[in-house]
Order: sequence, then structure tokens, then C-alpha cells
Amino acid sequence: MELTGLWKLQHYDVGQVKPMEIAAPGLDDRFWITAQVPGDVHSALIERNIIDHPYFGHNDAKSRWIEQKEWWYRTHFDYTWPEGEDDHQLELTFEGLDTFATVYVNGHEIGTTRNMLMAHTFDVTRILRRGWNCIAVKFDPLYLHHKDKEQFQWSSYTKERPWIRKAAMNYGWDWGPRMVTVGIWGKVAIARRVRAKIDSVYARTTAAAQDKATVRVEVDVKSYRKKQLSYDREREELQNGGMPRIECEVRLLSKDGQAVVSSRIPVEGKSASIDLLVPQPYYWWTHDLGEPYLYELEVRLFADSLQVDMYRQPFGIRTIELELHNEAGEPSFAFRLNGVKLFAKGANWIPVDHFIGSAPDLRYRHLIELAVECNMNMLRVWAGGIYEKDVFYDECDRLGVLVWQDFAFANALFPDFNRDFMDNVRAEVVYNVKRLRNRTSLALWCGNNEIDWLYDMKSSGGDITCPFYGESIYHELIPEVLEELDHNRAYWPSSPFGGNDANDPDIGDRHNWQVWHGSVYPRKFGEAPLLDYSVEGVTFKNYKKDFTLFSSEFGMHASANRYTLEKNIPEGEFYWGSVEMAYRNKDTNHQKGILLMEGFTGVPQTIEEYMKFSMLTQAEGLKYGIEHYRRNKHRTSGSLVWQLNDSWPGTSWSVIDYELLPKASYYYMKKFYHPLLLSIDHDAGQPLHVWAVNDTLQAYEGKIMLKVYDFAGIEVYAREFAVTIPANAAVQLGSLKESEVLGGKGAQEVVVQLSSEGFAAPSNLYYLRDQKDLDMPAAALEVQVDEQEQTASITAHNHLARMVVLDVPQGHVSFSDNFFDLLPGETRTVHIRHLDGDRVSLEKLQVSALNV
Repeated sequence: MELTGLWKLQHYDVGQVKPMEIAAPGLDDRFWITAQVPGDVHSALIERNIIDHPYFGHNDAKSRWIEQKEWWYRTHFDYTWPEGEDDHQLELTFEGLDTFATVYVNGHEIGTTRNMLMAHTFDVTRILRRGWNCIAVKFDPLYLHHKDKEQFQWSSYTKERPWIRKAAMNYGWDWGPRMVTVGIWGKVAIARRVRAKIDSVYARTTAAAQDKATVRVEVDVKSYRKKQLSYDREREELQNGGMPRIECEVRLLSKDGQAVVSSRIPVEGKSASIDLLVPQPYYWWTHDLGEPYLYELEVRLFADSLQVDMYRQPFGIRTIELELHNEAGEPSFAFRLNGVKLFAKGANWIPVDHFIGSAPDLRYRHLIELAVECNMNMLRVWAGGIYEKDVFYDECDRLGVLVWQDFAFANALFPDFNRDFMDNVRAEVVYNVKRLRNRTSLALWCGNNEIDWLYDMKSSGGDITCPFYGESIYHELIPEVLEELDHNRAYWPSSPFGGNDANDPDIGDRHNWQVWHGSVYPRKFGEAPLLDYSVEGVTFKNYKKDFTLFSSEFGMHASANRYTLEKNIPEGEFYWGSVEMAYRNKDTNHQKGILLMEGFTGVPQTIEEYMKFSMLTQAEGLKYGIEHYRRNKHRTSGSLVWQLNDSWPGTSWSVIDYELLPKASYYYMKKFYHPLLLSIDHDAGQPLHVWAVNDTLQAYEGKIMLKVYDFAGIEVYAREFAVTIPANAAVQLGSLKESEVLGGKGAQEVVVQLSSEGFAAPSNLYYLRDQKDLDMPAAALEVQVDEQEQTASITAHNHLARMVVLDVPQGHVSFSDNFFDLLPGETRTVHIRHLDGDRVSLEKLQVSALNV
């Protein structure tokens, strides 16, 4: 029985009321407000118009009082069970309590919690009664639990959070404001257990061949001693210690529901295990390599021949390994899926909203579908959020997206010397490993975000003089738990990690923050960190110096889309340089973005220029870096952009903004993450090196055409390459002198186009100079809109149109293409859709370009 829906909500000052009075079943709560569960206090107050929406303007500062109060939830419900069947166990489970909660049932205190990041289950067998019942939950303000605690020398953004097991980003990060949430953020349910229950299931592929696979399934069972024994069974039950006879049936079902393999086995003690031999298996692949085929794993539990519990979850047969040395014995950091070395193309995932409990499942589905549409095959669940909701892993399993899963430790020292804290952490780790280990998409566990790397830099720079508090969590506790509970999956202690510096390009994974943050490299352990805040120090051209094995974080800011900004900025404040615009940017040193644009587009003077310049710089910068990484796929095996999404309507590194409107870089990503990539490696004045990259398992033959046009559309040079592109390879096709391709024109007057014949690689455009240096004349656009077909056809006249932008003033809208360039006379028809399936009104569609 789920206790979701509307509960009652009220707040008090600390010490204002006696808890047992508020928890009493007979309390008159008619005058409390209603609040949705799952949800959170902020969302309830917004819905009831008690607070102005914190995402608008500076309203978040007006809601800071919420974190100082004591909050109470209450609900009443009827519950019953068959007469005479009292030999059971009743369990009350909260999937998410944020964070320090005391739970009362029918006026009785049944327990407390101190961890947002795991579920909590309470035995309410002796407390729950037939008929009417009441549950009350008291949430303490967090300051009560850290105000007297030791503060450490390092905890990014706030010194409060190291003692609190809560989503770190709630305290504010460099892409979001401080909004310390509270409330019941997960589902609430009562389960009636009879005789036994499935405590956990562990399933994994242990052998894989073309004609057969072995799936090992281990079942842990909790049995309950019978409280009343019938005379007929008394002797047998007593001989068995009062415990029932337990069996389980394990089945693997195909997509059409047919049993592929089935077995019934006894449970000896508290567990049972079996190897399922699956003939002619269908393997799970990422969507770019094959079909993400999912079976259904079903485990039925029987006690004395009576079915008492069942577990069902989609399950994919696949092997996944982290290769740390290649065939030649050289260092590597590559994922092998079913024996195939893949290039990980993806992004870092942060919580989909600051109000995590209120975020709808549909928001998750839209974001992951958008990720697949732009050819991503991996998402990294970042350590400063949560272990994500089930819907996230459901969608990644279903759509064929691998998951890099961080444990929830980000950018701070943690008190691993404290027994109570470590007990709390161990319970969190055990719970989440058991919860997620059967997920087909789960490729890697990672201990923390940037802690090992930053501890060394901060201690080398003199900011930290204390020991590495927290080290034993990532290097002892978590590995011990994984060895016991999920030894079949790779573990990486931190990100980045390995080498002569934790951010060494030659060992492990790497975060490239030379670009944007101006970090100076190379660097070794013990050397004080340096920053270079200059055009040269932050430019995306630094990506080409990076020959990392795996780039797991990198990126740069771009404006959110116009609709997202205008919706959340007070009237009269939507202009470049306004205080409200600056408030959208939570990063330190706003000059970094100015320097990045100064080097590529020039410094914006208006809000229009800022939106377009920052979007174009991010898009071209990510293209520049990722094409470099992919050309070096013999060494580099992955690129995870920071970041996919936003948790509030701000300016950040995201490629999809808070209103689920993709930025320019997202549409570029459809090409530079495409399994077949045509690219040019070029710097001003240097030769043009032509490349083809093939991430598929099929070889291709055909032609690649290189054509050079001036901005009036006149062809000034052409060259064909006959190509054979091996499977899963990158090939340099040839080199051309810059002077050769110009056809008498200046490098600032032409565009280079790559296209294919014989295989379907998307075409690609290159400019031979930075945007600010191009001699780009004005273009004219012709737009034809078909409201019925939900399309817009755009034609460029006179000259090339640079960065054509389609804009509809509403959220959740996606275009088949956007932020594209058009040669003179070229027409592109764009399909427009609402993510929720609604029709999009095209009456207010605006189409613009940089040079129109």
C-alpha cells in the first residue's frame, strides 16, 4: 500500500511545540496546508502561493527561512488485513527522507533517520492497527546537527555539509543557488510480509558466447519465525526452529513474456544461488552498437508452497569491463562492452531540479531521450547529487545508455575518523550497491568527485594542512563493500585519478579544466596549482594539447535560451550587464566567459550578442575538443561533457537548459558525437588534415568530398578522397596546404565543407579563422512555416547565413536541427515538436542568424 498523494504540512520554531503532542493521532490538523508526497517543503509552499518561486529573480534569498524551521508532515489512512491472519510482519518504508527525521506511527516514536541518500524501513507490526492509522514525521533543521561539529579546512561552497549525508548541491554549487530542501522526497509504502521476504537479488552475466550465456542469480531471503503454530504442524515447525520451508523459482523471460529458462531451488539458510544457462542469447548493447535487448528477471519466493514475495526487473545479458592496459600492455582507460572497446560519448548528469522530490518522472525521460538523440552512449551520475531515482536507470537500461555512477562524495573532507558517521556511510553504500547492482546500464562505480586531486592541489598550495579526512571511505570502506556485494563490476576510487598527478593524462581519467578555469598543466603531485586567467589560458584551443586516456569532465559556459531567461528575470532587467543576469551565473570569476568569447567571437555588447556569442563559443569549442579526442581514439577512449542538464534556470556549462531547451552545442553534438564523423584538424596558417572516424562495428567504403566556398556560395576548390574506413577506427585521409584550398581567396573569406558518398556520415563545415576574424557579409533569410506539419523551411539568400536560430517562446520544445549554417540558396526544413506530445504554436516563431 503506497501512502503517496496529499499529506498535511506545518512548521514551527525549534522548541516551540512538544513532539508527542504534534505526533498524537488525535491532533486537529485541519488547518495545516496540504503537501504532495513525494515532494518537498519548497514545492508545497510554491504550489500554495505561500512563497514566490525561488527561481525567479532573487527570490531564493527570500526563502532561506525554510531551512531554519522544524517541519512536520502528517497523514491518516485506513489499513486492514484478513481476520485470523495476524502471523505477519508489517513494514513501513520511506524511500527518501530529507534528512534528519523522526517518525511516529499512531503517536509512537518508531525511529529516526540521518541520511537523505537511502531508504529507511521500520517494523510497525505491533504499532499498526486495523482500520484508522496516523503517521507523523518531524524534520529537524540541519543546523541542529552541525552547529557544534568540527569544521574542516576544505568543503567547497559551505563548511556545513561534510557531516550531513544529503545532496551536496542543495548548499549551492557553481551552477546553482543554495536551496536547502527538506521533506519526504521518496515514495512511502506499507508492506505486509508473511513468513519470508526477498531481501535482495544479485544477478550478473558470468559467461558470454555467441550461442550461450550464463547468468548467475543469488537470492538473499529473510524468514520470519511463526508466532502461532497449528497443532498439525507444530512438531515439524519446531524441528525447523519455527521457520517455514523456503524455495524460490528463478525465471528469465523474453520480451514477449515467454520463459527462456526457469529453475526452482531450495533456500538453504538465508540464501540460494543458481547459474541460468541461456541458449542463443540476445545481448544488451548501447544504442549506437546494437539493440539494448532486455529480458525480464523474475524471482518468486515460496514458504511452505505458498508464494509470499516476488522480484521483477528488466535484465540485460552483457559483459562490461574497464580496460586499464591495452593489448600492448600500455596504460588505457577504456570500457569493453561484450568484448568490444567503445568510445564513450556522453555527459555528466546533475540532479534534474533543485527540488529533487518534486521532479516528475517525465523530466527524466525527456532528458535521457534527448541524450540518445544527440548520440550519447554514457552518462556520469555526478557525486554532488543523489543516487538517482529508479526512472533514471529504467530509461538508461531501456535506451542503451551506460552509467558511470559516483558515490555521493564531492569536493570536501569527510570525518572518516568518526564511528557514527562511518556507520551511516556504510549503510548508505550497502543500500545503494544492493539497489543498483542489477542495473544493466551500470558500468562503473566511482568513489568521489575530484577529492583526491583537489586535496593534493590544496595541500600543495598551503590551503590544507590537515590529514586527508575521508580517504578511508574511497580506498577502504567502499572497496570492501563492493568486494562483498558487487565484485563483478569495476571500481575507480576518484575522478580524476591516477599517475604523477591525479589528473595525469597518461594514467586513468582526466578532468580538463585548462579550458574555462585556466588550470595550468602539466603538473605533478606536490606542486602548487597555477591559474592563467588570460585569453590564451582559458581558450578551447588548449583541448588539442590534451592527449588524455579518458576525458571525464570538460566544458564551458553558454547562455540559457531566451525563453528560459526571460521567464525568470524581472521585467526591465533582461539586458547584458544587469545584476539579474549576473545572478544567473554562480561560477567564480565571471571574467572567464568574457575571455573565452574575446578570443573567438569578440566581447558581447548586448544581451542578443551574449546569447549568440556564448552559445557559438561553447558549441564550436566542444566540437574542437571532441573531434580531437575522437581522432585519437587509438589512445583516448571517452569524452563526458560537463554538463548535460541544469537544476535551475541559470547560465552554466549545460547543453540543455532548465526549460529542456537544447543549446547550440546540443545540435552540434548530433554531428560530433555521430558514430560516423568527418573532421578536419586545422589551425590558422597550418595544413588541413582530413579525418574519418568510425565507431560502428561495420567497415565502410565510399567517397569523401571536400569543397571550399566563398561566402557568396561560389566554389573555389574541390577534392575527393576514395576511402575505406575500418570498423571501430580513426583514419587520416590526407593533408592539404591551407594556401592550396583557398583558391585565391583570403582564409577569412571561405568555408570548407566535408560530405560523404556511399555511407551516411553527416556533412561538416569548417571556418579557417575564428569567428571574430571572418569577413562575413550580411545574409537574407526566407522562412516558410507549415503549422499543420509543424515545420519551418529556411532558405539563405545572397550570402552564407551563420548560426541560424529558430526560437519559439515556450519550454520543452525540440527541433530536428537548430543553430546551423546555410550556404546561399540552401534550404533546410526543420521539424518542431513538443517533448510532451502537444502541438507547438508557431505563430511567434522567430528565425535569426548572426549575420542577418
